[in-house]
Amino acid sequence: MYICYNTKSQNYQGYKNMKNKNIVVKGVRVNNLKNIDVTIPRGKLVVITGISGSGKSSLAFDTIYAEGQRRYVESLSSYTRQFLSPIKKPDIDYIEGLSPAISIDQKSVGQSPRSTVGTISDIYDYLRLLFAKIGKVYCPICGVGLSKISVKNNGKNSFKKIYRCEKCKIELPEFTMSSFSFNSPHGACTTCKGLGKKKQIDPLLVLPNKRLTLSEGAIRPWSRITSHRNAYHKILLDLSKKYNFSLDAPVSNLPKSIINLLLFGTKDNFFLGIIDNLEKKYQETSSDYIKNEIQKYMTEIICPDCLGKRLKKEVLSIRVAGKNIIDLNQMTIDDLLNYFSTIKNKISKEDCKISLQIIKDVIERLDFIQKVSLGYLSLNRQADTLAGGEAQRIKLATQLGSHLTGILYILDEPSIGLHSKDHEKLIQTLFQLRNSGNTVIVVEHDRETILAADHVIDIGPGAGELGGKIIAQGSPVEIKKSSKSLTGKYLTLKNNISKPKNRRVNKNKSLIIKGANEFNLKNIDVKIPLNTLTCVTGVSGSGKSTLMIDILAKALAQKFHRAKNGPGEHKSILGTQNIDKVINIDQSPIGRTPRSNPATYTQIFSTIREIFANTEKAQKHHLTTSHFSFNMVGGRCENCKGDGVIKYEMHFLPDVYITCDICDGNRYNKEILKIRYNEKNIAEVLEMTVDEAYAFFKDVPILKTKLGVLSAVGLGYIKLGQSATTLSGGEAQRIKLATELARQDTGKTLYILDEPTTGLHFEDIKNLLNVLQALVDKGNTVLVIEHNLDIIKCADHVIDMGPEGGKYGGRVIAQGTPEEITKVKKSYTGKYLKKIL
Repeated sequence: MYICYNTKSQNYQGYKNMKNKNIVVKGVRVNNLKNIDVTIPRGKLVVITGISGSGKSSLAFDTIYAEGQRRYVESLSSYTRQFLSPIKKPDIDYIEGLSPAISIDQKSVGQSPRSTVGTISDIYDYLRLLFAKIGKVYCPICGVGLSKISVKNNGKNSFKKIYRCEKCKIELPEFTMSSFSFNSPHGACTTCKGLGKKKQIDPLLVLPNKRLTLSEGAIRPWSRITSHRNAYHKILLDLSKKYNFSLDAPVSNLPKSIINLLLFGTKDNFFLGIIDNLEKKYQETSSDYIKNEIQKYMTEIICPDCLGKRLKKEVLSIRVAGKNIIDLNQMTIDDLLNYFSTIKNKISKEDCKISLQIIKDVIERLDFIQKVSLGYLSLNRQADTLAGGEAQRIKLATQLGSHLTGILYILDEPSIGLHSKDHEKLIQTLFQLRNSGNTVIVVEHDRETILAADHVIDIGPGAGELGGKIIAQGSPVEIKKSSKSLTGKYLTLKNNISKPKNRRVNKNKSLIIKGANEFNLKNIDVKIPLNTLTCVTGVSGSGKSTLMIDILAKALAQKFHRAKNGPGEHKSILGTQNIDKVINIDQSPIGRTPRSNPATYTQIFSTIREIFANTEKAQKHHLTTSHFSFNMVGGRCENCKGDGVIKYEMHFLPDVYITCDICDGNRYNKEILKIRYNEKNIAEVLEMTVDEAYAFFKDVPILKTKLGVLSAVGLGYIKLGQSATTLSGGEAQRIKLATELARQDTGKTLYILDEPTTGLHFEDIKNLLNVLQALVDKGNTVLVIEHNLDIIKCADHVIDMGPEGGKYGGRVIAQGTPEEITKVKKSYTGKYLKKIL
């Protein structure tokens, strides 16, 4: 890193000279990149674009970022390096001009329910410091203000500071920063341990099917534990004799008093009750298996003691300018900025002097989050509920607050999840990073971001093996002029995604959500016409996902598929008789281990294993389908247990992974690898891309169909055996979509997709639209939450929400055809849609 001491120093001059140099990369052969040479201007906003799978991320993240990180780690002492994971050198000939690199990607900022927007942005730490320094203490019982007094410490000569309420006869200790942490026993609510929620046994999950009798196993958790089945039956037999009810009558026919007796026990303690029995076992067991089993019958409720506020009551009695720390934590970023802008008028001059720097730092950090269009988020929003784009923009805001210079920032599609209204703010933020003396490299498909770049690198021409070459590079104007650049043709509108000639209209059949009132939704009614392609639009935080995922998708999943998680608050959903299935296709991973891959998820691998097992040589050696699984004993390489690599634990050094020297990373034993189908063994098949496998299995109808659909949704470049952990959210979503499309559809299915254009180039979006339109042509309904104007303009019906995000959203601003939306002055979507229609 280059540190500037003063403008006259030699160090500063060196920094200036470095700033004028380029990042020069020669001979890049990472993944599908074809030995390419790239020159990237430093101190500029550089966009790397190209169709999905062309090699953009391979260049930006797997080459430039990885090498920047590797060199930085190697510059550290051996003592420090022991705590860091080793970074493999990318397959390149030469690279110069690198700065310390920071990746701002869409990976989750935390899977823990204890991680919140406040904790990951460090703002909550500032609030804890503020309350520890100037918080006013009130009695948690009577509410009277308390003053700090000194008392003898356990009769000794030393003194301690406490707060005492003479009226309520209680004493409170002196409060520190830890007192305001819900992750510390000093501050966390003792009932929920600072989570704000509590798991409890749900009677509906214990007795899910009331048509069954008790003898038939109506008590679901008891019927699953075969080892205790006789003991449980004896308990029920004794109960039925004492309280005179039949074990052979359907549960629905039993009196309510008997059902309550079964669930909650008897007053004379003759029987504890199923719920208390399970709760007791859950608390006392040390077995993870039993805990996981019992959790299947639990639902989360708001903690009855802290009411979801996570902290102890005495901590919640401390206030600054009339608010406790959770009052602030529940505010949106926008409201919190307003609060801190006027806080100086609400506290004493002395407190103002003490907290001046804290308040200044909080305002600055809040301002940066607002600048990346996340003002609708509250500090208590759990990190694991954030979309990838939201998580990335919080990281971006945090970097703005660091005020670093001379850094190489690499971002992965920061425009994801952003409405057109907010694009300009994002671009200004990227300019701010660049203007601070940094180089900003952005992997992006968004038209406005590409046009705002100083330099564009277009990779292609195709995906996977057909990509990996530099097609064009230069300013956006130069990209437009390139005859070879597919991106350039879309930028000049020579290539375009045409709107449909006719819009589908269905006035007879629709789904109607009545009284939607979850989160920021304002008790709204929403009508969704069936047998159409409908887009739900609106600015970030306007309530789109709450309405479609938290309410509609969950309610229908509960109705049709007996899903465990209940929907958000609403009165009713009408018209469900017109559909028979709902498929919610989100961007969660298709698997969380390297053993999961596209072939296993889509069940393509099952068919491939059958094909190999049916070969003449396999049958001669009595090999079955299980022998061709890398998870099963008999076929897998036992040296690496089918992983393809061996993990060496280095104790105080990071674990090292070495390619298995027995199977050479192929996962299978030699006997299995000798079995060939059309001159390929099963390991070689797993290394094929979807498009290669489509050609290879062209004579196998079921595989041709499934692989063809994967290719149609823009995934022809991914490998069949590619680890699920390496797939982006958009890729995972399209694998799920392809899996569903390959199934027999009923013509009455509702498909719900959340931003399916994530990670897609203009050309890929055109192909995706063809797939979605074909689904609707079969009579199905496709409901898409989307910001992409090319998708919106091709919809039959649009539901636009807003007008703003957070508490200023939650209403339907406009609905109708795209043309009708453009006529509504209040609609931000209509304003931008008008330009492209």
